[in-house]
Amino acid sequence: ILQKINRHVFRDIPALMRNISLVTRHLSRMESDPRRVLRLVPAVSGEDYWVDEDGESWRTYDFLADSVCLEKASRAEDMRNVGVAFGRFQSMLADFPADTLLETIQRFHDTPNRYALLRSAVEADAAGRLHSVRTEVDFALEREAEAGTMVQMLAEGTLPLRVTHNDTKINNVMLDAKTHEPLCVIDLDTVMPGLAGNDFGDSIRSGASTAAEDEPDLSLVRLSLGYYQAYAEGFLSACGKNLTQSEIHTLPLGAKLMTLECGVRFLTDYLSGDTYFRILRPTHNLDRCRTQFKLVSDMESKWHIMEEMILAKAGR
Repeated sequence: ILQKINRHVFRDIPALMRNISLVTRHLSRMESDPRRVLRLVPAVSGEDYWVDEDGESWRTYDFLADSVCLEKASRAEDMRNVGVAFGRFQSMLADFPADTLLETIQRFHDTPNRYALLRSAVEADAAGRLHSVRTEVDFALEREAEAGTMVQMLAEGTLPLRVTHNDTKINNVMLDAKTHEPLCVIDLDTVMPGLAGNDFGDSIRSGASTAAEDEPDLSLVRLSLGYYQAYAEGFLSACGKNLTQSEIHTLPLGAKLMTLECGVRFLTDYLSGDTYFRILRPTHNLDRCRTQFKLVSDMESKWHIMEEMILAKAGR
């Protein structure tokens, strides 16, 4: 698989490729099956990537034969298998020194900073849209204090720094084409230091919602407890023994905060005139924001069930 690396999103490609090289080599030492680990194919120079005469950077991975990735789970077993894949990824990297990796996107899951950017966008009101999103802004700001909980726990040493994927969508896992057995986690561009709860949470945000991320009809948006439970079962079966008690307790919070953070990002971009996310209609980012906030509300209504499911699956 030959890929061109997006130099507009990733400004420090040597750092990005160093992260990927270190992580894939570590995983390869622990797993001999070539379909279960991404493997870089070196350039003729011996480097892990090649820069062409136009300054574009290219890399090559071994192709994973007889595999598929899903855009959406069609059954709970799919969610469980994806949970196993990301849990196995977390477990195999449990002893990897996370602080030796570099941030490929600065402050990517720094939720308090995302709120600071939202407040700046509200104050600037660059696109003149603030009057139409007062309800959404109020929803976000009412939850600002809670939004920084996990960042604060990391700063206090209550949560450990981990090697995290940071884009744990279902389509970033390769499954066996026939059995749907989990094989390999892909798209490692955002692998960097982070929190296990954020990786768990982004999978729930993107995979356990009953509607698309940009669904205009909010009555369709809910958290599927069946998918949530299946993912938690798979994830914890693969890495539960490596997580601390504090990490396990923050898994539901990770789901809520990753959803909230994503909604804040969509709202910030809408207020700023749609300068970051690609849109297909004028209210696209607003629709995305509203689905995330509706999902947050539904999680809040199911909070005790979410917590109980995690503790039951963790056996703690």
